[in-house]
Amino acid sequence: MTVADYAAKCGLKPFAVPESEREIGGCYIGDLLSWVMGRAKADNVWITIMSNINIVAVAALTDCACIVLAEGVAADQKVIDLCNAKGVNLLGSELTAFELATRLAGLL
Repeated sequence: MTVADYAAKCGLKPFAVPESEREIGGCYIGDLLSWVMGRAKADNVWITIMSNINIVAVAALTDCACIVLAEGVAADQKVIDLCNAKGVNLLGSELTAFELATRLAGLL
């Protein structure tokens, strides 16, 4: 499944989607950036409530398929612009991390 498919099927808000056809290969949930750097895998959907600019670097380093900001967290324009520049997909949702992950699990 692609990032575009996941976004459409779960009603996710696209903040930045420069790589919409990126394939998803799992999920990681975490908010401590150093923890995510050491544990998230390439092609994961990374679900978090962190929205600062450092999430872009962590997603690029771990090669995540996308970041999903849970629980209505919004991204500011600097983060969105950097995601577009670095090829990092960034989506948002009002759903909790648990709800996002279980919906993804049902689709994979």
